[in-house]
Amino acid sequence: MSVLKKSIWIILLVLIADQALKFYVKLDMTLGESIPIFKNWFFLYFTENNGMAFGMQFGGSWGKLFLSLFRIFAIIAIGYYIYTLRNKNVKTGFIISISLIFAGATGNIIDSAFYGLIFSQSTFNSVATLVPFGHGYAGFLHGKVVDMLYFPLIDIAKTHAPAWIPSFVFGPDNRFVFFRPIFNIADSSITIGVLWLLIFERKYIKL
Repeated sequence: MSVLKKSIWIILLVLIADQALKFYVKLDMTLGESIPIFKNWFFLYFTENNGMAFGMQFGGSWGKLFLSLFRIFAIIAIGYYIYTLRNKNVKTGFIISISLIFAGATGNIIDSAFYGLIFSQSTFNSVATLVPFGHGYAGFLHGKVVDMLYFPLIDIAKTHAPAWIPSFVFGPDNRFVFFRPIFNIADSSITIGVLWLLIFERKYIKL
């Protein structure tokens, strides 16, 4: 199989899985709803964010627009780079890592670009619905990214955490939870791709 075909298959598989799960969560769960998947270690927990991966925020509306445009340029650049590799003899691991990063970035930009146009607003009391294109809760590139994967592998109550410790350490509820961030398949794809590059494919990073 050619480099380009391998990359396309990886990208399609990640995007289908990412978007299928996001559509399920968006159309079947209310904001803040939690569904236990495996004991107390893995939940589907529906939340949305306006910006970066793992639920982080950046600069309000203008920051979100900047991040969306940055993602688009990054997707174009990575996509072009993958295309230039089509006739080269490169390791499968490198192709997988680059394709995972591309797929993850694309998955989240789909949310930002189109979810505000095709979905009604999700709330803590109501489930979103599909609406006619352009009649959703936000404009182009201002949709929210859907997150749902939550792994509180360690959850220790810290009722007397020192006041000088910043709230991001134990969280606003004064508890230590690992892993606290809620994320999606696209976030995971980017993270795995980057880590694979740094650990196993460092010689290609200079390309």
